[in-house]
Amino acid sequence: MTGGLVPRRSVLYMPASNERALEKARTLPADALILDLEDAVAPDAKDAARENACAAVRSGAYGDREVAIRVNAVGTPWHAADLAAAAAAGPHAVVVPKVGSADQVRALVAALEAGGAPERTRLWAMVETPQAVLDVRDVAAASPRLAALVLGTNDLVKELYAAHVPGRAPLLTALSLAVLGARAAGVAVLDGVYNDVKDLEGFEAECRQGRDLGFDGKTLIHPGQVEVANRVFAPDEAAVDDARELIAAFEEASAQGRGVVTHRGRMVENLHVESARRTLAMAEAVAARG
Repeated sequence: MTGGLVPRRSVLYMPASNERALEKARTLPADALILDLEDAVAPDAKDAARENACAAVRSGAYGDREVAIRVNAVGTPWHAADLAAAAAAGPHAVVVPKVGSADQVRALVAALEAGGAPERTRLWAMVETPQAVLDVRDVAAASPRLAALVLGTNDLVKELYAAHVPGRAPLLTALSLAVLGARAAGVAVLDGVYNDVKDLEGFEAECRQGRDLGFDGKTLIHPGQVEVANRVFAPDEAAVDDARELIAAFEEASAQGRGVVTHRGRMVENLHVESARRTLAMAEAVAARG
C-alpha cells in the first residue's frame, strides 16, 4: 500500500463454519476479514470450520484485502490443530484470543514458524484480560512477527465486572493503554466490536470515539457495519484538502527561509507536517483499495 500503510478501517469477523458467509465475504468492501474458528463456531463444527477457513485462504478469492484466521485460545482442545492448520494455509495473519504475556507471544510465533507459516503470516494478538492490558507494551513488542493488537472489549467488560454503557467510560483506561502500547511498539491496534448491529447511530459514535483515541480501525460482527467504519476511519475530503494546503504552506515558507509558518491561523511545525503526510498516504491507500 501507498506509504507502507495498510488500511484496516473495517475488520469483519466471519464464521468459518458458514460456507455461504465465506462466499459472501468475497464481495464485501471490508478492508480485512477474520475467518473465525472461535466464538462464532459451535464445538461440533470446529473441525469443519478449520477446513473451510484454510480452503478459503488458499483459494485466493478475496482480492487484495487481508484475510486472517482466528484460532481457538491456548488451552482449548482445538488450539494446537487450529494453529498448525492456519500456519500451513498461510493467511495474512493468525488471530489468537486472550494473549496475556510476551512469553506467550514468543511461544505462538515459534509454533507458527514450526508449522511452516510463510513470512507474510503475522500474529495478531487479542487483548482481552486485565493482565494483558497491564502488560500491553511488552506483549506488543515481543516479536517482529506480531503486527497488530485486537481489543476484545466484550471479554474485558466481563473480566472487569463492568457494564456496557454508551461512551464506554469503564473501558477508556484500557483502550488508551492499548493504543499507547501499540504505538510504543510500532504495531497496529484495532478497536473491539459493537454488539447492537441494528444501532448504526450508536455504532458510528463508537467508531468516532475509537478513531479519536487513535485506533487504526474497528472489528465488526455484521456486514451492515462495514460502510460506516470505512467512512469514519478514512480521511474525509476536507481533511485531505487541509493536509495538502498545510504541506504546501510549510514547503513554501521553508523555501523562503521563513522560520515561522502558519496555516489557517495555526502555527505549523514538523510534527504537523508528518501528520498531514500520513493523512495523504492513508487517503491514497484507501483510494487504491477501490
